[in-house]
Amino acid sequence: MENDQATPGIKTTLRRVVPAALLRERQIIVRLGPNAGGIYARLRLLDSLGVRPQAAAVGPQTRSVVFVCFGNIMRSPMAEALFRRAARAANLPDVQVSSAGLHAIPGSGPHPWALAASSELGVPLAELLTRYPQAKSKLLMVTAFLEGARRGREIADPYFGNLDTTRACYAMLQTCIGAFTDELVTSRTVCSRGIARSKTPAG
Repeated sequence: MENDQATPGIKTTLRRVVPAALLRERQIIVRLGPNAGGIYARLRLLDSLGVRPQAAAVGPQTRSVVFVCFGNIMRSPMAEALFRRAARAANLPDVQVSSAGLHAIPGSGPHPWALAASSELGVPLAELLTRYPQAKSKLLMVTAFLEGARRGREIADPYFGNLDTTRACYAMLQTCIGAFTDELVTSRTVCSRGIARSKTPAG
């Protein structure tokens, strides 16, 4: 009985002493479980130390791109739509694109804020690494193509925000998708020049 009464007291004391952000991180780690939670904790530690991933290299052989977020109702569908448009403009008709959510509910459509924000524009890494370790070399955050402090950081889910936070999210996505598309076009251009040179007769 004393232990039952002591436990809430300890939790209350911890909440007063430990920063709220740290408690939230702990909840995420616990929710993810030992495998994904461990990966998430390592990524967050590296991030807090200022360790950012180098700009990702997209190979010229890239023919399929899947954008993944939590529920596939806001970020990833918009990333898909943005990349479809960018791929058309960059003459990349052979690249297939789709979106998915780690916790998507079948039949759920885009969030109303997503539709509103997208009409004005004219889409969790740890779980992916745990579920598909064999695809580690193919998994990257779309922010890996940004420069500075935003590189390699998750784009915050605007689900619990408002229309303005959704617009900000999509503006960042647009920047990321543009950089990703440029990287893909550049890799193909470099590859095609290399092939052309190898076919040129010597002398």
